[in-house]
Amino acid sequence: QVQLVESGGGLVQAGGSLRLSCAASGSSFRINTMGWYRQAPGDQRELVALIGSDRSTNYADSVKGRFTISRDNTKNTVYLQMNSLKPEDTAVYYCYARYWSSGVSGLVSWGQGTQVTVSS
Repeated sequence: QVQLVESGGGLVQAGGSLRLSCAASGSSFRINTMGWYRQAPGDQRELVALIGSDRSTNYADSVKGRFTISRDNTKNTVYLQMNSLKPEDTAVYYCYARYWSSGVSGLVSWGQGTQVTVSS
């Protein structure tokens, strides 16, 4: 089992920036895709951004041009740089990892979530 620990959430004014980090730990694993989802009160969890092991990326249309996802494979860590934040970006942000472990592929882990609040 891979454990994901997020950090970097908080309160920021509209137009500001935040950087989220998520570190994966465990034993005998290899991460394929990492990324971020978010969930606002009353809404379903939605994709924000994903990054593959080859660093290919996929973004939600609502964050394109404002958010940048990156990863450090040596640290099993994924980052989300969020610029030009808007009140509608307010949500709990969850780290996501799809990985291989002990001969089994397609395993998924989620972080505990970190709150991002953007004030107008």
